[in-house]
Amino acid sequence: MPNQPEAVLKELKSGKYAPVYFLQGDEPYFIDQITNYIEQHAIPEHEKGFNQIMMYGKDATMNQVLTNARRFPMMAERQVVIVKEAQNLPDLGKEAGDSLLINYLSNPLPSTILVFAHKYKVLDGRKALAKDLDKKAVLVKSDKVPEYKLSPWIDGYLKSKEFSIEPKACQIIAESIGNNLEVLTNEIDKMLINFSEPVQINSNHIQQYIGINKDYNNFELTKALSFRDVLKANKIINHFSQNPKSNPLIPIIALLYLHFSRLLLVHSNRKLGERELAGKLKVNPFFMKEYMIASKNYPIGKVIDNIGYLKEADLRSKGIDANGMTEAEILKELIFKLMH
Repeated sequence: MPNQPEAVLKELKSGKYAPVYFLQGDEPYFIDQITNYIEQHAIPEHEKGFNQIMMYGKDATMNQVLTNARRFPMMAERQVVIVKEAQNLPDLGKEAGDSLLINYLSNPLPSTILVFAHKYKVLDGRKALAKDLDKKAVLVKSDKVPEYKLSPWIDGYLKSKEFSIEPKACQIIAESIGNNLEVLTNEIDKMLINFSEPVQINSNHIQQYIGINKDYNNFELTKALSFRDVLKANKIINHFSQNPKSNPLIPIIALLYLHFSRLLLVHSNRKLGERELAGKLKVNPFFMKEYMIASKNYPIGKVIDNIGYLKEADLRSKGIDANGMTEAEILKELIFKLMH
């Protein structure tokens, strides 16, 4: 089984290094975290000139990579060989290149730390190389954080920096920025440098330091829909229409689809208690009051109709049967249909 990125980082921070790391998957954030840690900490700064080799997949072959990996360190305990963009190695995934790496894995040089940063792709798990890497190397699969796990992830990230965050503020960040972790952590880190000591982050901090309007954002839009607050919903979409680049339509539709899908779950699990239902919906129990009110405002038939309207808007956003409508017009019509 592939290793979890957090577990590998913990091992590295305790000073334990393996001869070979193969980091792969759709989420580059964790791959970069592990690669950067090894690059910065595996050997002392004064040894890096002779004993740290950076290679790029498009400019190398597997034979060249392994020739460097088999080199002994110069006047040092170990060397580091890092292959960035390893997904571009021309012979990786082909018999010749895979055979070379399989051969190396059977007897890796203990004084070398060899790292493959293989982004946006994964090896075919049915092939011999993937099986050998799983047994004989540190194989990491870096997956995207699902939308429903994003708020807990943000909460954990802030706790690792000794900050805390209000549930509403956490949800605003998650729903406004999304699960691009590089962008997400950059925005959070830029906010945190404004504090001399840890505090509890709230929506005012987010508006001040990240620039997400605390009154006009995706979180407030779904809340206005839940409470069937027509005036507030229209104020928000009018604000969005004036700032279309900051409020693209497709992520809004995806978020609203998730919201009404959760309402279907509420209707079909009426016998569950709120805490159990929160687990079923994969939301913080803090938000269950809103979902319970929304389920009363939107009977199951209306929820099903609304999911149909969302699919229709999604097609229009992609140019199908849009009849020349702008994103702002599609959103205004969608919100009207959802609420009436």
